[in-house]
Parts: sequence; C-alpha cells; structure tokens
Amino acid sequence: MQTDTYRHKGMRRALVKQLREKGIRDERVLAAIETVPRHYFFDKAFLEQAYQDKAFPIGEGQTISQPYTVAFQSELLQLRPTDKVLEIGTGSGYQCTVLLQLTPNVFTIEYKRALYEKARIFFKKHGLNPHTFHGDGSQGLPTYAPYDKIIVTAGAPIVPKELLRQLAVGGILVIPVGNEQSQKMLRITRVAEEEFTKEEFTDFKFVPLLGRSGWDGGM
Repeated sequence: MQTDTYRHKGMRRALVKQLREKGIRDERVLAAIETVPRHYFFDKAFLEQAYQDKAFPIGEGQTISQPYTVAFQSELLQLRPTDKVLEIGTGSGYQCTVLLQLTPNVFTIEYKRALYEKARIFFKKHGLNPHTFHGDGSQGLPTYAPYDKIIVTAGAPIVPKELLRQLAVGGILVIPVGNEQSQKMLRITRVAEEEFTKEEFTDFKFVPLLGRSGWDGGM
C-alpha cells in the first residue's frame, strides 16, 4: 500500500498554488486536488512526475490528464454535493477520484477493459465507491440517466446526441470537441427539454474518444 507523506502533501500544495496562478478559482475543486494523492496513480519510479502539471502515459494508448485540465473541467461542471455525475473515460481513475471529493454520486464508464479492471481494483483498494462500467461511453449510460452533470475526458469529433439526451434539464455537459490534434473545451447547458446553450473555452489536446460517436465509429 502506498503512503501519503508530508513530502507528498507539500508537493500537492505547490501544485494547487500553480493551478491558482493559472486561473482556477473554485476553492472546492482546489481542495479536492490537494486532497487526492496523485502519486497513487503512478508507479513508484515516476514519483517526481506525479505532481508536475503534465499529462502522463498510463498504458493502452491513454494518459492521466494534466492536473490543470482536471481542475479546469471540474470547475466548468459547477458541481453541487447532490449532483449525479457521469464521467466518460475512467482512465486511471484520477479525475473520478477528484469528482468523488465533490459529490458521492459518480458514474464512470471506460472503453478499454484493461483500464476499467485496473481502476475498479484501485477504487476498491482505497475505499472509493463510484459506479464503474465497461462499455462505449460515447453512447453515455442511458440506464441510469438523467445526469445533472456529464464530463468527457477524451477528445470528441462531435457532441454525441446521446449525451445531450441523458442530461437533466438544467444539467451541464463538459466536453472537448475538435480534430485529433486539438479540441475546444465546450460547456453545454440543457436549459429546457429541447433547448441547449453552448459556451466555448480554450483549446486542449486529449486522447481520442473511442466508440460509436467517437473516432473509431465511422466519423
């Protein structure tokens, strides 16, 4: 079992200071980043990389997102403690663990079985209880819809209609959309049954969203 030492906590405090300087303002999001031991998601040999504000490979062609990206997306969600959240792309489980500091009601789906199994074991080992699923996240998780918030942690070619349908009225979808090199972060709010508003934010680079409404779905 990995330990969380004073040194690790000091590195997280320094990381949070960096995120503040980059413009993250939501104190609950910053507290969540400071709480979650990011080095738990790394092999011990890569401890120094754990608290750098960088993405890092986790195998299966995927990455653990840059802390700034995790904070930015989490802030856009405007999470309340009672929100039911769907995360598309469990990956390492880091973003999900941050979300769990903000609301206990998190559903997360992963396309790659090896990553799904690894994350499931991680959550159990650390006493975390998100609802975990293996499947095509580009189609959402309709069985448990509607969701107050949906976060997509991979770059999509389009905004999947299925995700819009699964949003509650008043709900927010945060998704990076663009080509495989660069995506614009979008925040889409369902203001009425058939009415959505869209806000555009800065450019990011994510791994590609996989699945029927993703890059291997004939798009």
